[in-house]
Amino acid sequence: MFRKIGVFLQMIKFEHTVFALPFAFMGALLGSVVIRQELPTWAQIGWILLAMFGARSAAMGLNRLIDRVSDAKNPRTANRAIPAGLLKIGEVVVFIIASFALLFWAAAELNSLAMKLMPIAVFMLVFYSYTKRFTWLCHVVLGLTIALAPLGGWAAVTGEVNWTAMVFYATITFWIAGFDIIYSCQDVEFDTKEGLYSIPVRFGVAKSLKIARVFHIITALGFIALLFMTDLGWWYIAGMIIAYLILFYEHHIVSPGDLSRLQTAFFTMNGVLSIVVFCFTLIDLVVRYY
Repeated sequence: MFRKIGVFLQMIKFEHTVFALPFAFMGALLGSVVIRQELPTWAQIGWILLAMFGARSAAMGLNRLIDRVSDAKNPRTANRAIPAGLLKIGEVVVFIIASFALLFWAAAELNSLAMKLMPIAVFMLVFYSYTKRFTWLCHVVLGLTIALAPLGGWAAVTGEVNWTAMVFYATITFWIAGFDIIYSCQDVEFDTKEGLYSIPVRFGVAKSLKIARVFHIITALGFIALLFMTDLGWWYIAGMIIAYLILFYEHHIVSPGDLSRLQTAFFTMNGVLSIVVFCFTLIDLVVRYY
């Protein structure tokens, strides 16, 4: 049983939760402070955590299920759970249904807006896995999907969505899309052979890395906009500066001729960035209100 649990956790890349979860909590923090002038309750944080776990588990399960044929052909992904025979399709389907049920339960415990937004989240989670079959904008769709985490965190504690929430949503969208473009550069040959779509396939690796830089410049501008649209102060600014340095380093260590440090750029740098921005935002708000 424990081995099977380990296989499921590996399938959903549990460690990649570090990308979206800190920003979901940050959305809850900002929404609660901006709208209600107080920090969110522990109960709200708990339900947001469960909603995130359900949504991410369902999304990764769907992605692995839908892409199982192409995953089996790609040497980089052939050892994933389904093509490797570690999980049966029926087991993954049950896992996906249970994950969506957890998402539904958590949304129902939060507020009516969370319930209204849930069908949009479910649609995006399903839709994204098909986008590489027909559009090179799949990275943007992924960004729009994962960025529902901070938007959902905001809506979960406020029951509303305003322009500040949408700026935060756009900021995280371009951040996700930017580093997904970098990540996709390693599969450009396979994707071209299989007729799959991506920005690296459409524009080449060199131009794709430049597009990723532009996306992350938009992210940087979004973080600045949040500073002026909220009650954030110097601690947030400090975290924002560290985030900029991380983005700069991320782009510095990858180039069209050298993708050897791509995993560091993709996972390590972006995982650290999300944690840093959240922690410094939390410190800023705690210092301000306590």
